[in-house]
Amino acid sequence: MASTRLITCNLCEACCGLQVEVEQDRVTSVSGDPRDPLSRGHLCPKGVAIGDVHADGKRLRTPVRKTATGWQEIGWDAALDEVATRLADARERHGRNSVAVYLGNPTAHSLGALTHGTAFFGMLRTRNRYSATSVDQLPHHLAAYLLYGHQLLLPIPDIDRTDHFLLVGGNPLVSNGSLMTVPDFANRRKELRARGGKFVVLDPRRTETAKVADEHHFVRPGTDAALLLALVRTVLHEGLATPPPYVDGVAELTEAVAGFTPEWAAPITGVDAGTIERLAREFATAERAVAHGRTGVSMQRHGAVCQWAVQVLNAITGNLDRPGGALATRPAVDILKMVGPGHFGVWRSRVRGLPEFAGELPVSVLAEEIETPGEGQVKAAVVHAGNPVLSTPDGKRLAKALGQLDFLVAIDIKVTETSEHADIVLPPTTLLERDHYDLIFHALAVRDTARYSPPAIAKPADARHDWEIFRDLGLRYAKRVKTPLATRLRLRLRPTVLLDLLLRVGPHKLTLRKLRKNPSGVDLGPLAPSFPHRLRTKDKRVQIAPEMMLDALAAVRDMTAEDGLLLIGRRHLRANNSWMNDVARLTRGRPRHHLLMHPKDLADNGLVDGADVLVRSAVGSVRVPVTASEDVMPGVVSLPHGYRGTSANDLTDPAVVDEVSGNAVLNGVPVHVTPV
Repeated sequence: MASTRLITCNLCEACCGLQVEVEQDRVTSVSGDPRDPLSRGHLCPKGVAIGDVHADGKRLRTPVRKTATGWQEIGWDAALDEVATRLADARERHGRNSVAVYLGNPTAHSLGALTHGTAFFGMLRTRNRYSATSVDQLPHHLAAYLLYGHQLLLPIPDIDRTDHFLLVGGNPLVSNGSLMTVPDFANRRKELRARGGKFVVLDPRRTETAKVADEHHFVRPGTDAALLLALVRTVLHEGLATPPPYVDGVAELTEAVAGFTPEWAAPITGVDAGTIERLAREFATAERAVAHGRTGVSMQRHGAVCQWAVQVLNAITGNLDRPGGALATRPAVDILKMVGPGHFGVWRSRVRGLPEFAGELPVSVLAEEIETPGEGQVKAAVVHAGNPVLSTPDGKRLAKALGQLDFLVAIDIKVTETSEHADIVLPPTTLLERDHYDLIFHALAVRDTARYSPPAIAKPADARHDWEIFRDLGLRYAKRVKTPLATRLRLRLRPTVLLDLLLRVGPHKLTLRKLRKNPSGVDLGPLAPSFPHRLRTKDKRVQIAPEMMLDALAAVRDMTAEDGLLLIGRRHLRANNSWMNDVARLTRGRPRHHLLMHPKDLADNGLVDGADVLVRSAVGSVRVPVTASEDVMPGVVSLPHGYRGTSANDLTDPAVVDEVSGNAVLNGVPVHVTPV
């Protein structure tokens, strides 16, 4: 007998509500839940395939250990005992920093990983913590920390009420929003147009999102900082600034950006000076406007300056903390109280000296921290829900480094390009088998809502949820390493107990019982002004010109127009970074991992549309078919990341990082393209 279950999809940041038909523990159909107040019935191809992820024949159901003859299934108790023992041994022999942790994006998509994984990783007390944050979003958090006093106090575009949306380096029609949870973007864009609003996209590729914009302008990769600073300078120079009364430092800012004129920026960015001036004036004079920058501007040499400049543009035009502008969310669970405000440069990486942020080092240093002998060398590692071999710079080098570890454990549902180097893989249940509540993405959404989903399918008796894996590892580890009683008690509580407590003390005083009674979610209303009282700065004011950013302007000022081909990445609606590229339903049709190249560049380099080419960078090369496309600007080539054999990440150099934050540089990579 088939039954309908209402769940929240956690395959990307959109947290869409789904209606799942289940028959004998098998998903027979999936549709969008029209009653969900955030996603409004939206459904993307990944959501349709959620049952395929659960039923995947390659998915592990029990722990496996690597042996001389291949992977061998082992029992949970034996696996957990060995992992806890090996991690404790590494700490006792080489020090606590000899154990590294890498967290993939799905960590933030799991209630149990956030309630119990954070407790377990805290027990390790290592400074060698890494995550996908320093691949594509660290500049965002650094800007929030410097301006608003908390790494997660990220003003979100109020897209449902704005009149002018300026998007830089983002593709929400494919991503469903990124650090801006915005499911059903296509219809929201239509609603913006219907009310007479304007949508402008700045991007070196005519993305799926750019194609539905009112204006799209090509921007030379890696030069967004020059363009954004020219916009800011124009607003200030022409007397169009109307910052809120709690914003300080406008005079210092005006002086610092005086030289970043549109005429200076034009030859560097490829956007003419007149267009830059017009874009600035239209943004500043719109009744309600908002700017947002995403991965395209974070993953470059000046990513931190870019994200700071986006915040500055919103603030000086009076669009910070007002309807239709950029507003802080007020989620049912206040994550600002769960997570510390952050800190910067309290310690630095052992080999290269890159700064930590909020307790994490840039992932670009992970390989060298494993390879380089000496005190503090990484000897063991835990990887949770991540595949850094496919998603971080120079993955081939990292793969070799992982093979040198004394011990590696992966907590993952499959053997991947990363976990194939593990000694033990511990597989958790999938979304359909566990409770779910989006602690993070409700706090980054364009509307305040809350939705809890019970399991759609009962887990097998011998399976473990991720929180149970962390609980049992932590309690075993605590027998060897002194651990606070509060941590051990927290590990013994179920995630739903902790969730109910967090809901009760949250700003809306919800309960888990109320959410269970409203399986399609509870609408908490549109985003609302909350500054300055919600600011986490000591004086409840915004210092718009922090010294760290002003110091970084010197490097931007030295920018010049570059010759040669520059590589950028590319996202696909039917994939999610480094995973779901092997789900049959999502990979049908023409292969998507080809290189896009402008016809003029093809001709100039003696290349033929459809032929295989060799793409070389400073660190590696890949062989890939090339496709002629006027959707990329001349001088730019585009290759998706996260694909086996032809990943753009194999061409990116871990030695090149954002000079302020240490974020990886995956866009604007110089390459040569030659015939095979």
